[in-house]
Amino acid sequence: MIRARDPQLPGDPFSILLDYEARSLAHVAGLPEELDAPGLWRGVGYRIGARRLASGFDEVLEILPMPQITPVPGAQSWMLGVANIRGNLLPIVDLKQFLEGERTVLHESQRVLIVRQPGGDVAVTIDELFGQRSFLEEQQMPAEPLATGRYAHFVDRAYRLGDIEWGIFSLDRLARTPEFRQAAA
Repeated sequence: MIRARDPQLPGDPFSILLDYEARSLAHVAGLPEELDAPGLWRGVGYRIGARRLASGFDEVLEILPMPQITPVPGAQSWMLGVANIRGNLLPIVDLKQFLEGERTVLHESQRVLIVRQPGGDVAVTIDELFGQRSFLEEQQMPAEPLATGRYAHFVDRAYRLGDIEWGIFSLDRLARTPEFRQAAA
């Protein structure tokens, strides 16, 4: 004869699971982006050429390894081509060449940032990915050292973290720039 266990006994698996659920629901922690931290800015850190930059989480849709690229004849030199990303054709832009005029040396661990722009997303190459970066208001510095040349249109503030200067790069402003949107040569 099989006897049913009393659900109130501490060794009952169902009771143990109910207890786990009750304790976990009582201790709900917010996600890092939901925590209230006045004066704190968070984003994705990366490098283009010698500059360390960061862009807001709301501007970067996704970070992917460099996809297989099909060149597009008659495009600007900074337009590497198009890639099929989950059934969608996305233009792939060499951001370093667009900003500095110097071609990015593509490598096996190359990453692209997927950016939303009017009319469809676009992927831009970066030289190195640093992941999440957080900056406090008191770390803010003048943007001028990083906002020179073509970067001046896209970097309007900067932070110093230790001995490293980070420019806040507006991917949204980049995606709305007429020259960036016109890739035909």
